[in-house]
Amino acid sequence: MGSTSAHKNEGLGRRDVIKRSAALGLITVPTMSFLSACASSDSGTDDSVKKGKTSAKNPLGVNETAALDVVIFDGGFGQQYAIDAEKKYNAAFPKAPKVKHTATQKIQSQLQPRFNGGTPPDLIDNSGAEQMDMGVLVGKKQLLDLTPLMDAPSIDDPSKKVRDTLRPGVLEMGQFDGDPVWIMYYAYTVYGVWYSQTALENLDAQYPENWDDMLALCAKAKKKGIAGWTYAGKYPYYLPFSLYPFIGKIGGREVLDKIDNLEPNAWKDPAVKAAFEAYYELYKKGYVLKGTPGMTHIQSQTAWTKGKALFIPNGSWVENEAAPTTPKDFKMMVSAPSSLDSSDKMPFGTIWASGGEPFVVPAKAKNPEGGMEQLRIMLSEESSKNFTKQVKSLSAFNGGTDGLTLSTAMQAGVDALKKAGDNVVNPRLQDWYVKLQKEQIGVAGIGEMMAGRATPAEAIKKIQAFADAAAKDQSIKHYKHQ
Repeated sequence: MGSTSAHKNEGLGRRDVIKRSAALGLITVPTMSFLSACASSDSGTDDSVKKGKTSAKNPLGVNETAALDVVIFDGGFGQQYAIDAEKKYNAAFPKAPKVKHTATQKIQSQLQPRFNGGTPPDLIDNSGAEQMDMGVLVGKKQLLDLTPLMDAPSIDDPSKKVRDTLRPGVLEMGQFDGDPVWIMYYAYTVYGVWYSQTALENLDAQYPENWDDMLALCAKAKKKGIAGWTYAGKYPYYLPFSLYPFIGKIGGREVLDKIDNLEPNAWKDPAVKAAFEAYYELYKKGYVLKGTPGMTHIQSQTAWTKGKALFIPNGSWVENEAAPTTPKDFKMMVSAPSSLDSSDKMPFGTIWASGGEPFVVPAKAKNPEGGMEQLRIMLSEESSKNFTKQVKSLSAFNGGTDGLTLSTAMQAGVDALKKAGDNVVNPRLQDWYVKLQKEQIGVAGIGEMMAGRATPAEAIKKIQAFADAAAKDQSIKHYKHQ
């Protein structure tokens, strides 16, 4: 993952002067239903189509007359980019029926019965609030190894393998244990603190590069009737999009690795305590938009684009998702988290960026070669450019922006990646342990703290207990950074 830049401790740091607030009473909160994928791996019958003949034009051996069944998550990126790529599949295999295309936000609800029955689609965009647990799917051998796709010639340059056309880290994200590649993350997401450059200019301010300046700017905004922060209160697992790289910046990427590895007392690291206390300060000082804990991601984004709050933790899909309510002069931007103080172990600019929008081919797909071929088409320069133009996000294809006029948000993401250099972190909890990340750490831990129903110390204690329980749970497969 690259080396980290260390800073010597210069005087008294902010983490030494943040005072822990008096404990507030905890109240119970309804838990989210755990959206797991627990299908039996031996259900259903084997009625997969016969593999076709391999050739230069058909390196994966797609059956040229077989149907292809694709299910796309209809969220921030919409579905048109996938439909456009499916048209290219139809053109390449004119003897096959038109691709069966389904778009839904209910991925788990609609697909779990099909997995249970042994009749899953050929390609799935497994994303959204009802994302099936990737770690469970891999652990129960329900996904196809995509190594043949990775080793296939790319569409644009047959002398290059598909794996050689991907952005750094994308291939590794799809690997859970060893060499097999289980997931193709199609989007390339920049996570961080999103803001309106216009809003900051109206306050005669710049993005705050340290936490003292962040609090001072929030105080200035409050006097103008503007909140400092908002977030998806009903889905507080959005908060880690800026909180996790903040923790990594303070204590080094090894702190995040220990958390991912479910190591004992990983959440009790001083960097976690410092980061939690800093965020809790936003709540205690009234810098979080009133009503935020009850907001969905759309409601919080709308409040933000309407100028009710300066900052929101999010991923780069937000530009497209919030487009209907974003003013033309908004100048949407993203930045890495502010520094806590000069003793942080990683420099300002440290950011979380990684593959997003996970595509999988089920092990029991009827036409697995077709599913992989559809991904190969999507990873061409033409399809990648189409994706970027439509949804204002980078793709996993390492390129695809030449000749395009980038929006302020996309350019800010590109600039943030350039500034970060090797200081890009990639926490894996949301891939490896979905229940732990979303329901427990997100809702019951961080969400309760930011709503004022738990102190940082209480939240950390609760989260550590959740992590310890997950580490001891022999019914789930465990993963570690290699």
